[in-house]
Amino acid sequence: MEHSDWKGTTGGTPWMQRFMARWFRYTPLCIPYAIMGFVIVGYMAYGRREFMAAWRFFRQRMGYGWLHTVWAVYVNYFRFGQIIIDRFAMYSGRHFRFDLDGGELFDELVHAPSGFVQLSSHTGNYELAGYSLQSGEKMIYALVFEGETETVMRNRDRMFGQTNVRMVPMRADMSHIFTLSNALRDGHIASMPGDRIFGSNKVLKATFMGEEARFPLGPFAMAQQREVPMLAVFVMKTGTMHYTAHIRRIPTESRQEACQAFARELELIVKQYPTQWFNFYDFWT
Repeated sequence: MEHSDWKGTTGGTPWMQRFMARWFRYTPLCIPYAIMGFVIVGYMAYGRREFMAAWRFFRQRMGYGWLHTVWAVYVNYFRFGQIIIDRFAMYSGRHFRFDLDGGELFDELVHAPSGFVQLSSHTGNYELAGYSLQSGEKMIYALVFEGETETVMRNRDRMFGQTNVRMVPMRADMSHIFTLSNALRDGHIASMPGDRIFGSNKVLKATFMGEEARFPLGPFAMAQQREVPMLAVFVMKTGTMHYTAHIRRIPTESRQEACQAFARELELIVKQYPTQWFNFYDFWT
């Protein structure tokens, strides 16, 4: 699970991850889902910090009662497990139905001469956007954590290679910033998380779920500096084999306005899909 000291690595040993990718090729997903329904009880008991962060989110931010909060935390863990299973199912060749809400916004910018910034978030299953959104002649330069497991990175590279996505590992020397900036200069797409602070401590503050929260400055500053448009893409699980991508335009007149607009769209999505909020730490501290 993710928390404030999260290392960005998918859990499990390499052999286990390879086994999952092979197993899910032939197995109905309801079977691993059902097994996971029992396993996650142990995760809830073991990861106290993550559990308490999820508890506070549903109890304080969503205003749920005690019993509703217990159930919501369980479903939150279950949804997160489904997301991981679905990723490995995709690696094995399984296909999910993928609907677009606001797809015309993406198509409009894909066919425009300039590049644009595409914001992700720790909700739903954004990785599936890289396997499903067709970017035409534009390359999508996607910022990724360099320390992911070899199995995940190898499968991502294979899957992304089919849809014009190029992974940009996050570097300690911040060289990834220049790669993304140059991609925008050349008319391509820079994909970055808009709700997680990595590397740099420079932040913007915006009201999110009723309280001030910190968001990374980088994506909003880069869009303004390059004078390019910005989209937010939220890929949410809406059925066993079904996802819906919600695509929203983010104004870029100023960094602060862009950040607050993103926070507003993120809040709307989180309220619509509360159990698919996967920042497993106290986001507001």
